[in-house]
Formats: sequence, C-alpha cells, structure tokens
Amino acid sequence: MENYTYNSFTLQLEGLNVSKDSVYPVFLFFLFSYLFIMVANVGIAVIIFIDKSLHQPMYLLFCNLPFNDILGNSIMVPRLLTDILRPPSDRLITYYECVVQAFTTHMFGTASNTILMIMAFDRYVAICNPLRYAAIMTNKMVIKLTVSAWGVAFVLVGILLGLTIRLNRCRTLIMSPYCDNASLFKLSCESVFINNVYGLTFTVVLFTGSIGSIVLTYTKITVVCLTSKNKSLNSKALQTCSTHLVLFLIMVFNGVSNIVLHRFPQYSDYRKLCVILFHIVPGSLNPIIYGVQSKEIQTFLAKLFKPKKILP
Repeated sequence: MENYTYNSFTLQLEGLNVSKDSVYPVFLFFLFSYLFIMVANVGIAVIIFIDKSLHQPMYLLFCNLPFNDILGNSIMVPRLLTDILRPPSDRLITYYECVVQAFTTHMFGTASNTILMIMAFDRYVAICNPLRYAAIMTNKMVIKLTVSAWGVAFVLVGILLGLTIRLNRCRTLIMSPYCDNASLFKLSCESVFINNVYGLTFTVVLFTGSIGSIVLTYTKITVVCLTSKNKSLNSKALQTCSTHLVLFLIMVFNGVSNIVLHRFPQYSDYRKLCVILFHIVPGSLNPIIYGVQSKEIQTFLAKLFKPKKILP
C-alpha cells in the first residue's frame, strides 16, 4: 500500500540514474555544456549591444533567444549538476522552489516558440515587403513584438501552473531530473482531468500557432524567392531562413519527444535525457547557427581578433 504524505513542503527529485563510473564524465559534460551556453549567449548579446551596426530589428529580436537560453538553462543545469553528485536520498527541493523551477522551465519552452514566431515575421517583412521594412519594423514595433512574445508565454504558463498549484498533494517524489508541470500534478491524488485538458489545449494551440505561422511565412518567402530574379536577395533569404528553420525544427523535435515520452513511463530514462537536451541543445546551437553565421557578426569578430600591427 502506498504511503501518502499530504501537502508536504519538501519534495524529492528522482534525478538521473547514473552509474558510479559515469558520474564524473556526465557531470563534466553538463558542466562544460552549461559554461559554453553562458559564454556563447552572453557573448552574442554583448556584441549586439556594443556594435551599433547590429542595432537592427532582426538582431534586437534575436537578443530574446540568448536571454531565454540563459534563463532556461540557469534554472535547471546548476541544480542538475549538484544532484548528480548527491545520493538519491539527498536530492531534496522545497515545494515553492519546485514551482518556480517548473514555471521557468515552461516559460523557456513556450517563449522559444513565440520568439521564433516574431523572428519569422521580421524575415517575412524584410523579404516580402522590403520597401516598407523600415516603416513597419520600427523600434516601437520591435518592443510590441517582444512584449507580445513574452506576454503570451507568461499568460499561458501562468494558467498552466495555476491549475496545478490548486491541487492537494499526497506524494513527494518528482519523477524527473527537474520540476515541471506534469511532474507536479502527478503528486496529487485528486482528479487532474482539467489539468490534462488544458495541458493538451495549451500544447495544441502553441504548436499549431508556431508551426502554422512558420509554414505560412516561409511558404510566402519561398514564392517571393522563386519569382524574383534578384540572386543576392535569394541567397540572403535562403541563408537566413534556413538557419531559422533548423533552429525551429530542433526545438519542435525536442518538445514533441518530451511530450510523447511523458505518456510512456517505461521509457523514463529516455524522457529524462530528452528533457535535459531540450534545454542544452538549442541553447548551444542558437548562438552558433543563428548568431555566428551572420556576416555582420563575423565582421565584428574578425575586427576584434585581428592582430594589431606594431609600427617599428
């Protein structure tokens, strides 16, 4: 018979099942991944901030991605690193800390979608309506798009977690490397029907909206490129949009894999790995695929690291 502890404020994280021989290699892998994410994303954001030639709508909107990657990984990876070195019985977390971690984790995933949507809109205007680009993509529009991306994510995730924290808890074990909404409402012995319905609606709306907008945007961009005889326009559009699309597909694959594996407890180890990679992989690739491939950023880095000539 299962022992119930009602509304305990101390929870236990199951964490990763790592063998003793693999503890330090796994720890070092996640540590260096985290350090790379921090250095790369902070570096890209600083470059965009200090280089006035990069103060363009495309790069200002892109700055949301490094910020989101830093936020999402900082709330999850440091805690994961400490838990790897602890025995399972010592992997304790307070309920309030768990709720904050779950909220930040879902904000990271949701904002990743909404940010890529506003970036797609920027590319659509730039390629399909270049003559009006400056008039449409003003500083005011950039602010509106940024607030919309974060605002929509905040409202959706706020409702998601709000429905969960209303439930009474009768269990204390979080069956995951970190806290998320599904792990939290599984602590309850009450009906979670409303949570499942809203969670499914949330997922369908988010993915339908993001995938639909991306497909529609890039379809129109493709039509413009096919009908245009401007080779430089086509080349630039292909370069920019292909990198954007790669990031989006990586994010969607990780997100869908996580959602599907949550429904199959027998694959819990694969799910744990997947949810961690959902944070680490996009956070590592975003500054490389979308940032460093930019000619403007390449030019800045070339000037920065170009050896200075010493006059005799």
